[in-house]
Amino acid sequence: MDVSGLAGRIPSLAGRIPGNPVGRVADGAFLIRVLANAGAFAPVRPDRAGRMLLTYVRWGRNPATALTLSSIGHPDERFLADELGDLSFAEGESRANSLARALAQRGVRQGDGIALMARNHRWFVDVALASAKLGCNTIFLNTMFSGPQLADVVEREAPRTLVYDQEFSGLLEGMGTDVRRYVAWHEGDDELADGSIADLIESTRDDPVDPPDETPGFVILTSGTTGTPRGAQRRPPSGLAPLAALIDAIPYRSRERMMIAAPLFHSWGFLHLIIGLTLSNSIVLRRKFDPQGTLDAVERSDAQTLAVVPVMLQRILALGDEALEAFSLPSLRVTAVSGSALPGELATEWMDRYGDSVYNLYGSTEVAYASVASPADLRRAPGTAGRPPHGTTVRIVDERGEDVAPGRTGRIFVGNEMAFEGYTGGGGKEALEELFSSGDVGHFDDDGLLFIDGRDDEMIVSGGENVFPREIEDLLAGHPAVREVAVIGVDDEEFGQRLKAFVVVTESGELSEHDAKAYVKANLAGYKSPREIVFCDSLPRNATGKILKRELA
Repeated sequence: MDVSGLAGRIPSLAGRIPGNPVGRVADGAFLIRVLANAGAFAPVRPDRAGRMLLTYVRWGRNPATALTLSSIGHPDERFLADELGDLSFAEGESRANSLARALAQRGVRQGDGIALMARNHRWFVDVALASAKLGCNTIFLNTMFSGPQLADVVEREAPRTLVYDQEFSGLLEGMGTDVRRYVAWHEGDDELADGSIADLIESTRDDPVDPPDETPGFVILTSGTTGTPRGAQRRPPSGLAPLAALIDAIPYRSRERMMIAAPLFHSWGFLHLIIGLTLSNSIVLRRKFDPQGTLDAVERSDAQTLAVVPVMLQRILALGDEALEAFSLPSLRVTAVSGSALPGELATEWMDRYGDSVYNLYGSTEVAYASVASPADLRRAPGTAGRPPHGTTVRIVDERGEDVAPGRTGRIFVGNEMAFEGYTGGGGKEALEELFSSGDVGHFDDDGLLFIDGRDDEMIVSGGENVFPREIEDLLAGHPAVREVAVIGVDDEEFGQRLKAFVVVTESGELSEHDAKAYVKANLAGYKSPREIVFCDSLPRNATGKILKRELA
């Protein structure tokens, strides 16, 4: 939030940070330093500063607050750019107010659920912000859901309203008729819809709405790589400290340009929308990911930040030298990567071409963020998950819940203010002294860098030896002939389980099964070499690039 008046609110924000008084003072000083370095205290006209302060007092931690503040402080600056053109902060605020009023007139009330199945474009942002202004719970639906998955999630979450891009109409035909439906991105009429989001915005006045009594919530669905997706409920944190910790670890800056290529329905993409709003960034979106189109959008917009998932970097670099040399990306400072494992030398390959900009965040839908690896960390130890940011605790424990020594693998537990509130269908993640399980196993090295060894439910016991696929996958991914790889365990009468690898080679690569096995044996213990290797054209992935190992099995 680019406001001079923010400094006066820091004491009250710091006072809500848990801990002893000395800790609160230290965290308050940290918050001031980080936001000042990010350029969040630039001066504004006194009359605007007063309106902004009043807005913050009335609206507090609502995600829509940041857009309102920016629309007061610098209304004419660009807020969002997509295929349909540019929107200013004032226009973004006007659209959110109009949509909130239109939905309220059609029976939407605070606490209601609004399900959103849309790609990266202005109407996704409109709906998310209007929902927040009404105090509703926004349920982000994965755009790669099948019809049965969609039906299961909608039945479980029971939204009052469903917003979807027209291309997903066919998936909705089996749904009940008791949910109001509105189409977002569309190129014609839709028989299923009660109207379009564009029409709702145009139909209603745009004067400000009153803040809701309830804090809005967001339901982010888990990846569902090993089963049915679960809804992780979360609400905005009580203050700015958690976002400041992330801004301290990844150098986002106020009033810059941010290209969000990661899906907005995923926690990584949506987190960047929140960061961009908080720092008054200009958000650049493209409805569908295209490798060359993403490079073009970054270069044309002079974006300083690019938010991606690892498979997007893979697809961009796979364009080849001739296509890549047409782009230099001189403005790019931060390539923020998360959502799935960052394989092999992918980070260094990107940085060798476009500069040392890669920041790799490790986390999960449930624990939010756990650690961040800087470009220096990734140069030194490619594939590392980095170090916990300020205010985050990471413990690696054995089966008795006791901390393990550096170099030893154990289960990862994480604690910070961004943890989720539990699953919407009931239950939660296993907890250890207020820390939640990330679902992974890993280890710290002697210098405190975190490494992820695999999922805690992916351990393969072969001939009495414990093996985690991640180590083998990282090794094979570093082979010059390999583009991507996945390793699973399959039943074996002699060894209990045996390792089976699925390998995709590069266009020019040549690799035999014998050579692949020999490569693993030359670099790892013999029992870690796959007994079987299958060469395939591609690996099944979800919308955020995670490999669907259940389909390989």
